[in-house]
Amino acid sequence: MPDDPDARIVEVDAQAPEDLVGRLERQGVYTVCYVSVGTLEEYRLDAGEYPDEVVGRSLPDWPDERYVDLRRLDMLGPIWEARLDACAEAGFDAVDPDNIDSYANDSGFPLTEDDAVAAMLWLADAAHSRGLAIGQKNAPELTPRLVDALDFAVTEECLTQGWCEEMAAYVDAGKPVLAIEYAEDGATLAALCPAAEAAHLSLLVTTLDLLGDGERCPGA
Repeated sequence: MPDDPDARIVEVDAQAPEDLVGRLERQGVYTVCYVSVGTLEEYRLDAGEYPDEVVGRSLPDWPDERYVDLRRLDMLGPIWEARLDACAEAGFDAVDPDNIDSYANDSGFPLTEDDAVAAMLWLADAAHSRGLAIGQKNAPELTPRLVDALDFAVTEECLTQGWCEEMAAYVDAGKPVLAIEYAEDGATLAALCPAAEAAHLSLLVTTLDLLGDGERCPGA
């Protein structure tokens, strides 16, 4: 988190002030730029650039967020490129593209795993060409097809839900897996640190609103 002086990796929103990113960089922090690629967030500055035909159903828990048609790289590509440009220009080291697993949800489009893989490989090329590392967010079933092209992984609740082993290919390849677990779902360091350490995961226990510094395992 930005106010945690001991954090070595910090993920902040793509619209974070550039002076925040610069301050973190000067502190030696590795900065990750959060962008949602699988959804349209209505409060984003570029929300009006999404053609109606690529905008699908709302997310059940996030009514101001709607799925997009990942198959339409011709329309989404320019929007994503502009976001990656902004991340790179702000000085971020990496990008975390969220909601790539929309094929597993009621998006309003007949999306498949193949569509998500194609989108991620497109994003990997675009990110790398801008000097940005790129991670896989959740979607563990895609790991065998993405691990060679991506640089790290970010998981949400893989420990409490029991699917961290599906991300082990990243660990085996010497690539970090950043595991996020939520206190609202009962996550505690005491309960999860042993498993995280055994699986070579970097664990953060935080809250769903992502406010505050969160907690890491001792010595992490």
